[in-house]
Amino acid sequence: MRLIKKIIRFIDKKIIVPITKFFVTIGEKIKITDKPIEKALAKKSSMIILSLVLAVIVFLIVDKQNTTLLEKNAEVIYNRPLTATYNDEEYVIEGLPETVDITLIGTKANLYLAKQLPTQDVTVDLSDLKPGVHKVNLRYKQSITSVEYKLDPSVVTVVVSSKQSETREIEADVINIDKLDSKLAISDLKLDYDEVIIKGTNESISNVSTIKALVNVSNMVDPKEGTNTLRDVELVAYDENGDKMNVEMVPSKVTATIEIESPSKKVPIEVVTTGKVVFGKAIKNITTSVQSVTIYGDSETLENTNSVKVNVDVDNLKSNKDYTINIKKPSGIREISEKTVNVTIELGDEATTELSGVRLGYINLNSNYTAQATNENETQVSVILKGVEEIITDIDSTEVEAYVDLEGLGVGEHEVEIKVRGNDSRVEYSSKVTKITIKIAQK
Repeated sequence: MRLIKKIIRFIDKKIIVPITKFFVTIGEKIKITDKPIEKALAKKSSMIILSLVLAVIVFLIVDKQNTTLLEKNAEVIYNRPLTATYNDEEYVIEGLPETVDITLIGTKANLYLAKQLPTQDVTVDLSDLKPGVHKVNLRYKQSITSVEYKLDPSVVTVVVSSKQSETREIEADVINIDKLDSKLAISDLKLDYDEVIIKGTNESISNVSTIKALVNVSNMVDPKEGTNTLRDVELVAYDENGDKMNVEMVPSKVTATIEIESPSKKVPIEVVTTGKVVFGKAIKNITTSVQSVTIYGDSETLENTNSVKVNVDVDNLKSNKDYTINIKKPSGIREISEKTVNVTIELGDEATTELSGVRLGYINLNSNYTAQATNENETQVSVILKGVEEIITDIDSTEVEAYVDLEGLGVGEHEVEIKVRGNDSRVEYSSKVTKITIKIAQK
């Protein structure tokens, strides 16, 4: 009511009186005229009535706005952080939500003012609680007392446990390695701490399987060959299922010293043909636009990589042909100096020859077994070579390997297929005898 009276006094002083004076002044200036309307406006009583009508209209408009402002409304503030007070050196608290929603109830004017003032955090005081299960009330300090508030949740159940600690080893885990320049490789990595102290409840500590330092390569600034330092490396605790665990760690972050190198190796391009050219023809020559490439990777991978293979499909090829082949990186190789190679296949007339005295070998034999042909004379086989005559005539038995694959075979006699391979992709190799009986015995 006080607010309404103030508004009425304001309207009377600032609106009715000025409007009345205005129209009275006009009436006095035009009172000399004889026209009816002008005569009516010239009367002071008419001016007062007119100004009163206008004042009532203004009052009604203001009163409507005032009613709107006085109506109660509600607004929700979402995800306000919850601040808990307790002895975090001695206790672990479980069950507290990270955020709380606050519903504010009041007039629009008060709600508007409340939102302009600094919002207080939601708090809970757990400093007097001992280990056990407790129900606690959350608190919110109001910015304006005329605004009601409701918290969601307003009451929570917490578990207070004594804090335990244990020392664990730290494992370094490099992530986002693909963000590193493809010509670079990490040769060594050291952390400034080998161990970390984890703190929490007995149950949470016992569930920690590993502690990993996540060395994020994408966080390195301009990594280059030599020694690189990455600070504030995050430590993360995992359970046996690989899920993250919420335990306190001291320290919580470490510094990683990373040695980066750019190992490389030059290896030849090896063309491997698939399929068969048309009957009566053979591959006479294979030439490539690139004879060798430089590959980049870790030292172990480079040591085990002696060539880069390029597959060319020559099935039903009738005449000479040029191919443009994309070079695929061998497994473990990060970069390769050339992306494509042009391969030219030249054909000639096919010839056939027989190569005798090729020793028969075994692969994938279980180390607990011995193997031999049931016929002791079958230690060597004859191999049929097909290709251009000037190529196959220069091949001797030392350049050809005949073998049988004994993978998965146990004690007993087994009929197996004889396979042949050679080091010249222009030649087709096959055994004159396609199968042989092998006897496998226990050592």
